[in-house]
Amino acid sequence: MYQYTEFDKQFVRARAAQYRDQLERNLAGKLGDEEFKPLRLQNGWYIQRYAPMLRIAVPYGELSSRQLRALATIARDYDQPAAALLQEAQSKQDALGPVPLPAGFPGGGSVRSHLKTGYGHFTTRQNVQFNWIPLVDSADVMELLASVDMHGIQTSGNCIRNITSDERAGIAVDEIADPRPFCEILRQWSTLHPEFAFLPRKFKIAVTGAREDRAATFWHDVGLHLVENEAGQLGFRFLVGGGMGRTPVIATVIREFLPWDQVLNYLEAVVRVYNRWGRRDNIYKARIKILVKAEGQRYIDEVEAEYKGIVEIDGAPHTITQAELDRVSANFLPPALSRSIKGAAAKVHEIVRAGAEADPEYDRWLQQNVAAHKNPQLRAVTLSFKRLGQAPGDATGEQLDTAAGLADRFSAGEARVTHDQNLLLPWVHQDDLPELWHAAKVAGLAKANIRLLTDMIACPGGDFCSLANARSLPIAEAITQRYQDLDELHDIGEVDLHISGCINSCGHHHSGHIGILGVDKDGKEWYQVTLGGSDGSLLSGTPTAGKVVGPSFSAAEVPEVIEAVLDTYRRERQSAGGKAETFIATLRRVGLDPFKAAANAARFTEQQEA
Repeated sequence: MYQYTEFDKQFVRARAAQYRDQLERNLAGKLGDEEFKPLRLQNGWYIQRYAPMLRIAVPYGELSSRQLRALATIARDYDQPAAALLQEAQSKQDALGPVPLPAGFPGGGSVRSHLKTGYGHFTTRQNVQFNWIPLVDSADVMELLASVDMHGIQTSGNCIRNITSDERAGIAVDEIADPRPFCEILRQWSTLHPEFAFLPRKFKIAVTGAREDRAATFWHDVGLHLVENEAGQLGFRFLVGGGMGRTPVIATVIREFLPWDQVLNYLEAVVRVYNRWGRRDNIYKARIKILVKAEGQRYIDEVEAEYKGIVEIDGAPHTITQAELDRVSANFLPPALSRSIKGAAAKVHEIVRAGAEADPEYDRWLQQNVAAHKNPQLRAVTLSFKRLGQAPGDATGEQLDTAAGLADRFSAGEARVTHDQNLLLPWVHQDDLPELWHAAKVAGLAKANIRLLTDMIACPGGDFCSLANARSLPIAEAITQRYQDLDELHDIGEVDLHISGCINSCGHHHSGHIGILGVDKDGKEWYQVTLGGSDGSLLSGTPTAGKVVGPSFSAAEVPEVIEAVLDTYRRERQSAGGKAETFIATLRRVGLDPFKAAANAARFTEQQEA
């Protein structure tokens, strides 16, 4: 993984020292809260519903074991608010009451939101967040982060945000080229870019080098696909104008092929035109997706004209040289193997066979949590952070320390934050799989539910976020309670369930096969359900926004609606060659109507019982 240069290290340490000075002046009353606000936001510090929230940048998802241990320290020592603050927050939640569930529902018929502390939270954009760090401790946290080459730069504000990528970057069997060197070059170019520090709105970039889009690039302001043209030359397929929120839009392909060395010059043209013409009078219409949708070809033509000027008049100042690409790429060489394994394919086959015979649970883990690797001697293994009693993507200090230990023992000291809010170990020897499975199982991180229903995406919602209309986490907990039987989960198969607490779509509900959106209705929490969304992955196919299946549902109705939708799938699905049709394939084949009818019938039944 990329190693910060001495310049990088000095810059991050200086930024932490600068923030300490700003914080001390604010606490002393010498710098007003309004003047301090943009300064803290530039370092990832928000003020949420009950307490400060820190968002830490994890460029393209890569974390070292040393960094994981620093995050564990933050969770244990700093994500601990004063008792009075926590009591006040819990009192406010108690006033809202528990989320009511159907009679006889597993878990006692209701789910109460718990405002837990001592957790980090993995986000869909491969960042890490903490929700309870007292502001008075924030400078200490920034210095701790700087000591392990971490910070909160590019995690807030109307700038180019943290660059994201495929969690299997550099190791995927379907990869055309490793996108990480380009991600790092983009990070260096965009960090504190003087022209793009105050864009009309935040700006998000995702990069993938694989044939399967595991980075949800079509849902980003800019999506970059590494491709080869007919001559075998490497370049980028350039997508612009994707996004969720109030107006979900799939990105437009504006260049089928751009030579790789021109990506910064062309990106500068894309962002410059947006900076010039993007809406600044309406926050809901300020994203680049609105500009691209409104202007269409006119926007593309202006980008091409701007790019031509950058190349012909300015001399293409950001052209990436082969030497620079080689320099950065040298940081991403695979770790040296500690041993060589002969007969790799046969070895894997034997592990799978022995596992299936000895322990079906282990065999399921191999099928769901272990992925093929570019190096046939290795495997990529996902640690599941989705379990009962813990919000999706949350990790305790102990779990973060455990993950660091697993990374050191089994993955050359490296882990990756995934788009689905888990951690992936990218360098696991195939013959270490049994030992890793046992160690992860003891830690509660080996549930064989990756890509299944309970491997859901969920934002923090109304439990923490001041923008949310409804709570996401109790709904996630209720569905997780209902589907604890792994036999049932595996029978249902792969389903993307995404939950957002508001229209800002931090839980990516638009792209879920099943999406749940919290809405405000007469001051109460209600939920819309959408079906048929996709993020562009191999399972999901063409990126699509889900469609609403009916009027909003109460919290008590949501689990019944999800169950009715899944029962309809199991009734309608077909099988071929002993393999059942997936949920999304069945939905697309039979259409929305049977599912919509089932969802609304479940709503009516719940109202009658009430």
